[in-house]
Order: sequence, then C-alpha cells, then structure tokens
Amino acid sequence: MPVTRFAPSPTGHLHLGSVYSALFAWRLARQAGGRFLVRMEDIDQTRCKLEHAARILNDLAWLGLDWDGDVRCQSAHFADYRAALARLDAMGLLYPCFCTRAGIAAEIEAAGGAPHGPDGPLYPGICRGLPREEAEARIAAGEQPAWRLDMARAADRVGPLRFHDRGRGLIACDPSRFGDVVLARKDSPSSYHLAVTVDDALQGVTLVTRGEDLLHSTDIHRLLQALLGLPEPEYWHHPLLLGPDGKRFAKRDRSVSVPDLRADGKIAADVLAMAEALVPR
Repeated sequence: MPVTRFAPSPTGHLHLGSVYSALFAWRLARQAGGRFLVRMEDIDQTRCKLEHAARILNDLAWLGLDWDGDVRCQSAHFADYRAALARLDAMGLLYPCFCTRAGIAAEIEAAGGAPHGPDGPLYPGICRGLPREEAEARIAAGEQPAWRLDMARAADRVGPLRFHDRGRGLIACDPSRFGDVVLARKDSPSSYHLAVTVDDALQGVTLVTRGEDLLHSTDIHRLLQALLGLPEPEYWHHPLLLGPDGKRFAKRDRSVSVPDLRADGKIAADVLAMAEALVPR
C-alpha cells in the first residue's frame, strides 16, 4: 500500500496548481488503500506563517482531501536535520562556506563565468579548501557559515545512482551537475533538499508525488538517501498546471486561489474539476 504526501510551504493561499498536486497524491493513496500524509515545509520562518498553514489545512478539509495522522511541521523537527548533517560531516563530506551571494557573483565574474547547472551558475568552490582550523576560528568569532556538500567526494562515495519515476521509467542520476549544494543555510538548520529527504524517510513515504519542475532535484535526494542509508521511494512527477498565458500558477495568482474561489461561490467539486481541467494533455 503506497504512502503519499502533500507538502506545501505555508507562505500563502492554496492555488489550483497546489490543489491538483494534493489531489494527485490523495487519489493514488486512497485508490490503493494506502495513506495520504500532509507536511508543512515551513523551514523559512521569515516567509512561512501559522495563519497560512491553518488556512491550507482548512481548504484541504473543505475540498474533501482528508489526511492520515498528524501534520508534520518541519519547524518542529530541526533536530532531525542537524542529526543528518552531523552524519554527513562525520563522513568528511561537508564544509563551512562563509561566502555572500555578492562575493560568489564577483568571483564568478572575475573568472569570466562559471559552469551552469539546473539552478544556475555553480558555486566556484571558494571555501572548499579553507583549513578547518581557520573555519573553526571564524565560527568561534561569531561568523555564521552555510554548510555545503562536497559533491565530488559524495558522488565518489556512492557511485552511480538512479530512481524510478512512474511516468518516465528508470532515470539515471547526475547530482554532480548541481555542484556543491547548500545543505544548511546561515539562517536555517537545513535546506529544502536535506529536509525533504529526511522527512520522507521518517514519515515512511513510499511514493513521492510532486510537480515535474522538481524532477531534476531528485538527483540530489537520491544521493542523500544513499549517503545516509535511507529508504528509496518511488517517484511520480506530474505535469504543472498552466494558465491561459502559458505560465504556471503561483500563490500570487489570486484569481485561482482556493479562498477566492470559495468566496466566489464555487463548491469543492467545482474547484477540483477546474484543477483537473487545466492539466496539460
């Protein structure tokens, strides 16, 4: 029996794209007699709000997308992410990075550019060779670093990786194209990549469903699973809903937010049908 999940960031209202993502995971679980979980990905404490989380849960219930068990909030589980970071650090796979965005951009410009990955220019490795004693002294003096994964060492440690996507089949991973990704930020104990990987394992998720815009990120998640000895779930990256202008829906699109649709007199069945009708065929 599959265990699926819907994991929104509570930074605004549910929109039709989110409704479809929740419905997609809910339906797969319910049709197979499995479990559907809800998780609030609220690591970003500056943008995530309790009122948004409460409204999202209210709208899910109104839509009839019931969930199993308690809602996991990432902000209540920072210790889990710190423990995973400590394991990676003990393997010699992390290094502290004191760079600012402006400093990284200046280094890339001075070098005449940098290789690009799925998320843009790759980090040029400014702090990778920083002596550990110097790094520890800077931290003791009050500097707050981010923590990066030494991608070359990590990839060498696990070897070739792949994952199975129900819509696409078996896919070979290439996490190296992301460079030395950040796994903990200066103002947060975890990045999205680390938190989602740890959460899916701890919650027993067996089928990760999410938009196809996150397909490439799965390479990093498979790498972290292999490094940390975590179970490998199956994946299904579904199409993104697009508006009449050909752009994906976002929280700022008030015309397609669930609260606005409810205020306009739409019933739950109307909203679910609207979401499904906008799926690219």
